[in-house]
Amino acid sequence: MSVEVVPPRANPALVGQEQAERTLLAAWNSGRLPHAWLLAGPRGVGKATLAYRFARFVLAQRPDGEAVGGTGLFGAEPAPARPLGMALGSDHPVFRRVAAGGHADLMVLEPGMIHPETKKESAEIVVDHVRAAISFLGMTPAEGGWRVLVVDHAEEMNASSENALLKILEEPHARSLLLLVSHAPGRLLPTIRSRCRRLDMPALEPGIVATLLSRSAPGLEAGQGAALSVLAAGSVGRAIDLLEAGAIEIYEALLDVVAARDGAGLAMHALAERVGMFGPEGQASFRAFREVALHLAGACARCAAGAPVVAALPREAQALPVLAASGTGRWLAAWDEMRRLAAATEGLNLDRRQAAFATLASLREAAGQGRG
Repeated sequence: MSVEVVPPRANPALVGQEQAERTLLAAWNSGRLPHAWLLAGPRGVGKATLAYRFARFVLAQRPDGEAVGGTGLFGAEPAPARPLGMALGSDHPVFRRVAAGGHADLMVLEPGMIHPETKKESAEIVVDHVRAAISFLGMTPAEGGWRVLVVDHAEEMNASSENALLKILEEPHARSLLLLVSHAPGRLLPTIRSRCRRLDMPALEPGIVATLLSRSAPGLEAGQGAALSVLAAGSVGRAIDLLEAGAIEIYEALLDVVAARDGAGLAMHALAERVGMFGPEGQASFRAFREVALHLAGACARCAAGAPVVAALPREAQALPVLAASGTGRWLAAWDEMRRLAAATEGLNLDRRQAAFATLASLREAAGQGRG
């Protein structure tokens, strides 16, 4: 299915994070805007979209307290009223330049930038990039307003990069703004976190995820959108990844394996082969498999404990009471084991097929079906 994803720098819409936007706007209107912000929360909930939205807004303003229009025949014009919103239309000059990556007063650091020495894309944010950003922030704004630095996936800075960034956090320049975006803020140095105003952004409501997903994939059936919104746990970015990886079909096959009363060895091997292929496609399928397996284990644990559960599929809703009968402890143990196995598979580049088969065996054992 064709999925159209608007990159955060070109996305004019922010849905479901109105409170976070109000917090930034209130700080701006107070006249005491913190020079550094840490936008934290789950992946795919709009953190980068909000960062670029705020960056565009700030770049479109004049310096705080400066008279607009300067002096003329009638003296200085009165300062503008405090803005009530941050949205800029997609036809606004600042919006267009930010979307095209051509605004002189905006710099972005993110993984995938060209390493200055190897001349290849770097998986982390290296110190040379941070040093260039420090120099950028120290320059006079080209358009007389502000200079803004966005660090997306800030947790991907290496140790040297983080230590270099501390310099600008400790000695910020006037009319400079740093926006750090991270879905793993615990990986950042405590000294970096302590020097930023933290803004936590929660997971989106399932209905919002389904609505946003339908915009990116117009041909998606309503039932599929609802299922993906539950499996994605409030992240539209994750929902898109799951859609592209065929997560619903993978989850249906997983439910067949876990719920099978008789030996399921052949089905286990078939599913493990499907999600354990080599290459980028296999990696996406394995990650989708990992997500739905953890979802099932968590849903079964909550069901066994008597907690409310939102099922992604009608088949799941029917199977949960039966699978959860084995008890909360078994499912919590399976959930914990799967998380460790997934981390080891990614970190040590283990065979994904073997990891998938072991995950299925763990799920079947938790359900009281045996390991094969």
